[in-house]
Amino acid sequence: MEIFKYLETYDYEQVVFCQDKQSGLKAIIAIHDTTLGPALGGTRMWTYESEEAAIEDALRLARGMTYKNAAAGLNLGGGKTVIIGDPRKDKNEEMFRAFGRYIQGLNGRYITAEDVGTTVADMDLIHEETDYVTGISPAFGSSGNPSPVTAYGVYRGMKAAAKAAFGTDSLEGKTIAVQGVGNVAFNLCRHLHEEGAQLIVTDINKEAVQRAVEEFGAKAVEPNEIYGVECDIYAPCALGATVNDDTIPQLKAKVIAGAANNQLKETRHGDLIHEMGIVYAPDYVINAGGVINVADELYGYNRERAMKKVETVYNNIEKVIDIAKRDGIPTYKAADRMVEERIERMRNSRGQFLQNGHHILSRR
Repeated sequence: MEIFKYLETYDYEQVVFCQDKQSGLKAIIAIHDTTLGPALGGTRMWTYESEEAAIEDALRLARGMTYKNAAAGLNLGGGKTVIIGDPRKDKNEEMFRAFGRYIQGLNGRYITAEDVGTTVADMDLIHEETDYVTGISPAFGSSGNPSPVTAYGVYRGMKAAAKAAFGTDSLEGKTIAVQGVGNVAFNLCRHLHEEGAQLIVTDINKEAVQRAVEEFGAKAVEPNEIYGVECDIYAPCALGATVNDDTIPQLKAKVIAGAANNQLKETRHGDLIHEMGIVYAPDYVINAGGVINVADELYGYNRERAMKKVETVYNNIEKVIDIAKRDGIPTYKAADRMVEERIERMRNSRGQFLQNGHHILSRR
């Protein structure tokens, strides 16, 4: 892997390799962009098949966080950490505390949070060594479980997408097919049910499906049937890549809006659904409620303020749809353009600020 060539191509700022022999820590911190502010992104622990695969994952995820944070209107850049190891058997206190010291050494350029393979308890250990960590125990001033907040953001974003497709953001009487009924999707279903939407649900977990049937009067279908059901909105809330060559011909929905990451299997699938006239709410814009929520911890967590900010997911989806119309492009491209324009404006204003000599500080 020609790492500097890769960093240059996608404009990364920094990669930090962290090792601690005693605890077995092998971590890679990737910082993609800090134009808007410090890089925020979680710590993933995974058994990678090679060190190169771990580096690639850290880089890819860090760039994704730049886009997610910028699209959410946060004054934060994008970063990510991967720790190489089995989260079920390789964890120990020394590892996370050693990692916390590496984060502290970056002096605020990078702020971490939990991710796949890490927990609140792990974040608490990191917090022993640094304040540059979110998603810690509520006792330390954290926001707690992010699922309800992410769900509320998806609900708001779905309403904005519905407005573009149907001329009204009311979901009353709309039929919504929800693929996956995990924590986020279950909370989403509650909001939809309360507004009077009709729900069709599926999940490989039969208990989760049964709960949605009992609480929300949802209709249950088999996992492979969800794509072809008669509905107004398809909400992918579990697996990624469910918008693909097999499913697109089955879709009857006019809107795709859900909580899953990486919903398009390939970018060309975004072009396909655009040509079909389906309104797609780009995943990293609509599912940003969780990151908006943890970002509020940086100011001393205030739930009311955080929820107010999560409501702006509605406006962010509207902005994406406006850019798509303005430039005649699919919404997945419009989301990237919205982010890139915001970062570019900040770079230009910062450049102007330095050009005017404001960076020269006189010390007397």
